[in-house]
Amino acid sequence: MSWEHEAARYRERGLGGRMGVGRKPALLVIDFSRGFTDPASPLGSDMSAAVQATNRLLDVAHARGLAVIFTTVAYEDPEREAGLWIRKIPALEVLRVGSGYVELDERLHRAAGDVVLVKKYASAFFGTGLEVLLRERGVDTLLIAGCTTSGCVRATVVDAVQYGFRPIVVREAVGDRSELAHRANLFDIEGKYGDVLPLEEVLAYLETIAREQSPM
Repeated sequence: MSWEHEAARYRERGLGGRMGVGRKPALLVIDFSRGFTDPASPLGSDMSAAVQATNRLLDVAHARGLAVIFTTVAYEDPEREAGLWIRKIPALEVLRVGSGYVELDERLHRAAGDVVLVKKYASAFFGTGLEVLLRERGVDTLLIAGCTTSGCVRATVVDAVQYGFRPIVVREAVGDRSELAHRANLFDIEGKYGDVLPLEEVLAYLETIAREQSPM
């Protein structure tokens, strides 16, 4: 069955509605560290196209003075800090503090006011200060880029909607080491947890946002 046919079937059954965007967005870039964007890493793959799309978002977000948050996964002691998850993904072992694999991809257009959150698990909310940070800024819409679509992006989207933020996944700005997992999870997110929007639509939305005068 085609994507369009399945999406229509969802809508007929009352799934796949549209949350829409709010008035106060923030941009969250999930785990575009070298451990995930360097194909030489056991966790990595070529994320060049998604990184390039993310940079377009970053440029506009910075110009508008919006909150920009990056995440990376890093462990002092992976066996202890990653709990049972490392049994499922032994390759998490490479994401040690001090390793180049936990550093953000140098191609990203970062700015001085950006925040970097270190996390231990999939969701950018779990065990971090992300929720508090967003509420302090009055954020209602979370624009999401990064990787992987089937893992940390999806987990973050589910938590975002449960915390009351509008999760907007930017289609061209997310990636996965598996194209099958990527497409399936974009479909499932759109069907149940958040809106999946094309890059150009999100950029047009950002152009309507007044510039913030008090950067983070």
